[in-house]
Amino acid sequence: MVTATFRFHQELKDFLPRDRRERSLATECARRATAKHMIEALGVPHTEVEAVLVNGEPSGFERILAEGDHVDVYARSSQVGQTGDALRARPRERMRFVADSHLGGLARLLRMAGYDTLYDNHYHDDEVEALATDDDRIVLTRDRELLKRRAIVHGCYVHALDPEQQLRELFARLALASGARPFSLCLHCNLPLRAVDKDSILERLPESVRVLHHSFTTCDSCGRIYWKGSHYKRMAALLDAVATAAVPPSGAVAEVESRDHTEHPGRA
Repeated sequence: MVTATFRFHQELKDFLPRDRRERSLATECARRATAKHMIEALGVPHTEVEAVLVNGEPSGFERILAEGDHVDVYARSSQVGQTGDALRARPRERMRFVADSHLGGLARLLRMAGYDTLYDNHYHDDEVEALATDDDRIVLTRDRELLKRRAIVHGCYVHALDPEQQLRELFARLALASGARPFSLCLHCNLPLRAVDKDSILERLPESVRVLHHSFTTCDSCGRIYWKGSHYKRMAALLDAVATAAVPPSGAVAEVESRDHTEHPGRA
């Protein structure tokens, strides 16, 4: 066995028991234990880590720890003089997500913001892992053990409980504002919406919508129709707040109108 000392910084401390958050942790490690193995053994998923310093020098996850090593672990490399992410390749420029079975509300809000987000409340961890690796998606979850899986390279542990607060959290952490394309995806199917001529859908619209609205989009998969209904301004304002606030605000739930008529930005 060897003994190394660990110190977790920034929000990574939240993964530790309260009595261990503000101090260095002398930890016994198996011989040839890697930095990644020990960081996760102490409770912090590797996907949350952006920089590791061993004895003050930048280190990779696969560094074999030696007796007396001092390991500093950071959530944001910019705070330790590094640029970019030294521990993993960047995800594709256009971020795509897969949300686990507990984050349906967040998935819907991300789709509303225009981010391709896969979600099914019956997803098992193996399915989430496969979707992440096969399709280069960022895993969103509140299950830290899922994020410790070796095959998952990009992931975010979502701290907030409320979906709108979760959206704020992700916009702040991943700088999503610049890539947002609000109201461009179907909230149900996660597929692109296209503009549709009003005359071709007239019979499917509630009477009040026929009179008041003239611009519509539709999903070719499920047939839902969207318009700027009574909730649109609220949702647009929420998205604008999320995109511009220092700690990105809440996501606006784009209410979809089902075929039996329930409203969204507007949808039938």
